[in-house]
Amino acid sequence: MSRLFLRMSSHPLSLMGALASLGLLAPAAALAEAGMEAAAAVAAPVAPDTGDTAWVLTSAALVLLMTPALALFYGGMVRTKNALSTMYQSFLAVAVVGVLWAVCGYSLMFAPDLVGGMIGGFDHFFMNGVDQNVKEGLTIPHTAFMIFQGMFAVITPALITGAFAERVRIKAWIPIMAIWTLTVYSVVGHWVWGPGGWIAASGGLDFAGGLVVHMTAGFSALAATFAIAPRRDFNRSSERVYNPGLILLGTGMLLFGWFGFNGGSALASNGLASHAFATTFFAAAAGTVGWTLVDNFRTGKLSVVGSAIGCVAGLVIITPAAGYVTFPVALGMGFVGSIICNYTSVIMKARFNRDDTLDVFACHGVGGLFGAICTGLFATKAVNAAGGDGLFAGNSSLLIANLQGAAAVGVLSFVGTMVIIKVVNTFTQVR
Repeated sequence: MSRLFLRMSSHPLSLMGALASLGLLAPAAALAEAGMEAAAAVAAPVAPDTGDTAWVLTSAALVLLMTPALALFYGGMVRTKNALSTMYQSFLAVAVVGVLWAVCGYSLMFAPDLVGGMIGGFDHFFMNGVDQNVKEGLTIPHTAFMIFQGMFAVITPALITGAFAERVRIKAWIPIMAIWTLTVYSVVGHWVWGPGGWIAASGGLDFAGGLVVHMTAGFSALAATFAIAPRRDFNRSSERVYNPGLILLGTGMLLFGWFGFNGGSALASNGLASHAFATTFFAAAAGTVGWTLVDNFRTGKLSVVGSAIGCVAGLVIITPAAGYVTFPVALGMGFVGSIICNYTSVIMKARFNRDDTLDVFACHGVGGLFGAICTGLFATKAVNAAGGDGLFAGNSSLLIANLQGAAAVGVLSFVGTMVIIKVVNTFTQVR
């Protein structure tokens, strides 16, 4: 018996187990076990939802596909001698913006607010703190969120290249793109989507990038038409050598990728993602019909280029509203908005003599603005509880917030791009 006691004394766990088996330490042991379980629950990281993660990563790949799709879309529209350089400008965006995003672009956009809702801080420079743990407020890893947003950053400056296609040196485009990404795109992105951003704080809504992507690109494109001289034969010759097969292929790839662009912006594999997926398709279809009908009314002909641009216009228009409006509204937005974009394109060239080579301002600037306004008019909680109520649902505050946000985005994009082009032109010829 004494040897047994000594053996139990030398092994505390065995001693406690023996005492517990006699009922002498049952309450204490139970409390200790409960405490250990509670501590483990607090310390254990939340596991990412595998379905949500798979959808967001797939969507990121779809958005990345849109940049080479854009290269084909733009390359098919320009003259043969400029096709390769036009496509190369889009390809360079993948590399240049990709590096900038890893170094500081993501931090400037999504790090905790640095100054009054205007810009993010330095917390995520060189991807500091971006890991595989679930991002706060989401069900996906921080890395998945970061790379999905990075694909948006890549395609946005590439959109601008259509405004000055055939007349800008690539060596000048690289510094313009780099400076623009950090001083325009990342700033607007923080305003709308970043923690503490002032547009979001004021109640403005942008589901997938109407303000952040399309208005920044569109109004920057408008600035480029003022800062960069037009083509020598602009408005003197209607002849343009292009490859309609490339245009249609690029359009189809853009449409395919846009389902990740809008559907992925739900940041989960859920009903909201499926709703945004459907509104995206309906708006694209209606946009194609609207633009094509206007072309036929104006010229008596159907146009491959026009139908393709109309499809993209419909996609642009629904982007800020994809998760917030009903299906009939999505159809109406795509149809009416594409008609407005078509006439804007005609007026820009014929009346105001603006050489927006591939109608970037008409499609992305006007389309993004129209979509933001429609979000303020038609967004409804009947679709998404987080979507707020637009004017027609009884709340004018959303419309006012979106109008204020759109005005600020347009001004920053236009003025910022003018300044950037002028500065770059001082050390390397742009035209």
